[in-house]
Amino acid sequence: MATTATPTDTAIDVRDLVVERGGRRVLDGVSCAVGRGTVTGLLGPSGSGKTTLMRAVVGVQTIRAGRVTVLGRPAGSPALRRTVGYLTQAPSVYADLTVRENARYFAALHGRGRAEADRAVADVGLADAAGQLVATLSGGQRSRASLACVLVGRPELVVLDEPTVGQDPVLRAELWTRFHAMAAEGTTLLVSSHVMDEAARCDRLLLVREGRLVADDTPAAVRARTGTDDLEEAFLRLIRASEDHPPDRRAPHPQRPDDTRAAQRRRPGREETS
Repeated sequence: MATTATPTDTAIDVRDLVVERGGRRVLDGVSCAVGRGTVTGLLGPSGSGKTTLMRAVVGVQTIRAGRVTVLGRPAGSPALRRTVGYLTQAPSVYADLTVRENARYFAALHGRGRAEADRAVADVGLADAAGQLVATLSGGQRSRASLACVLVGRPELVVLDEPTVGQDPVLRAELWTRFHAMAAEGTTLLVSSHVMDEAARCDRLLLVREGRLVADDTPAAVRARTGTDDLEEAFLRLIRASEDHPPDRRAPHPQRPDDTRAAQRRRPGREETS
C-alpha cells in the first residue's frame, strides 16, 4: 500500500524512478513517499538497489527517468546542501584528525559551536575516544565518527546507509533510540539495512528487491498482510508473491494529473484533426 502523505508533510517523494548503470536497470519504476518526522527503513538484500535509491534522494545519482523531490525541491538542489545529511557505507572522515577535530570541523562548516560538536560525539557513543585519531579506530567506531559529523549539522533529512553495521547490540539499540528522539523533534530519517530485526524499529518500511518496490507500509500492516508476526518471514512471503506475479514491464506508467486532463480534452467525439 502506497503512502498517502500530502505535499506539506512529505519529506521525500519519488515518482516512477528509473536508474540504469552499465546497461542494467538498477531501479525499475520505483514510486514512494516518506513522511516528515518519521524513521523509514529501506530494506532489502545486497544488490537490490537500496544505495542507488539513497543516492538518488541525496541528488548524486544520474537517473534515466522519473523524478525525486526532497523537502519540496528537486533532489540535489543547492538549497538542500545544508538541510540533508548523508552517511555513506564507507566512513567519510579525515583519518589524520581526531574524532573531536573531525566533529568540530564539520560543526564549523554548519555554523555550529564546539559544544554541539562534542555533544554529537557523545550521542554516538564516542566520548571516550574523542581524542583518538580516526586512523586508530575500529571500523564500527569510524562509522560512528562519520555519523557524528552528519548529525552535528542538524539536518532536516538524514539519509543513513547501513549505519549499524559492525556495531554491538548495545550500541545498535542506543543508536536507534537516538534516531527516534531525532524523529520526535521533527527530523526525517531514511535508514537502510539488510538486518531484518531492525525493521520492527521503523515507523514505515520500504522493501526493495531487484530494483522494484515490493512493500511500502508499516511493520504492523506488513505482518497483517502476510499473516505472520515474524517480519523476516513476512518479507520472504512478499518476495515469493512478487516472483509469482511479476509486474508487466510493458504496462504504461499511471497517468499524471496533466496527462488525465489532456486525455479528457481528447474524448471520443472530440478528436483533434490534423
